[in-house]
Amino acid sequence: MKVYQIVLLLFSCQFTHTLALYCVDVCGTLKQIDAGSGSVVGVNKQNQAFVLINNVFTRVHTSLKHFSVGPAGLLGVDPADNIYRLQGDGFVQISGLLKQVDAGGSQMPAGVNVHDNIYCSNMDVFNKSPINSSPWVQLSGKLKYYSCGPYSCWGVNSNDQIYIMKDVSSNACSGSGAFEIIGGLLSMIEVSTDGSVFGVNAQGGLNQRTGISRANPAGSDWTSIIVCPKGHKHVSFDLGTLWVVCADESIRRCTL
Repeated sequence: MKVYQIVLLLFSCQFTHTLALYCVDVCGTLKQIDAGSGSVVGVNKQNQAFVLINNVFTRVHTSLKHFSVGPAGLLGVDPADNIYRLQGDGFVQISGLLKQVDAGGSQMPAGVNVHDNIYCSNMDVFNKSPINSSPWVQLSGKLKYYSCGPYSCWGVNSNDQIYIMKDVSSNACSGSGAFEIIGGLLSMIEVSTDGSVFGVNAQGGLNQRTGISRANPAGSDWTSIIVCPKGHKHVSFDLGTLWVVCADESIRRCTL
């Protein structure tokens, strides 16, 4: 693909056994990672963007501070908060400004801006909107991080409090219209395309929400997972594989 340039991220790889997980250290360093629809993307502290191709993180010819992949495609935001979507062999800028974007959910993108305002877009509007037309709908409330799955979206605010928006769909990204608070504290949170929820707290602890189903989208409790002995920085989950960025920005792939 023309948009990619192979760049081997330098780090040795080794095998690690962690609790019930079987984990492999992936070559490279990242500050943020996202997995969805069978693909994996991420960015490093230099805002260089990468896509995993044939088990190698491959450099993308654009500068992004947050990168996401899922049913809504490949979306990213650059250091100036401009939003980009991969179309064909290159990235195309779309209307709006976000500091964090999510391509999960039922083909509906979502995200938050520098003021912690929350936005989402219905699938049909997002796919058909002209480049200079805004597809975004603002939701009530303030969140610093927002991620969507097939039937719910989860977010955390500036105080690390956790919220869920239920009843979301590709044509109703605003869901029930009212956020519900969930017990616990997290600094970032990710919802996978199967509805699984993982997050990292301010102390570097990694947590999974248990008991989640379509009938019970809020789940029942948080379970602590240790993948990185010195702490965790970012997490994503897709197709039975947990992708973790450790506190030192090393990368681990674990099979649940």
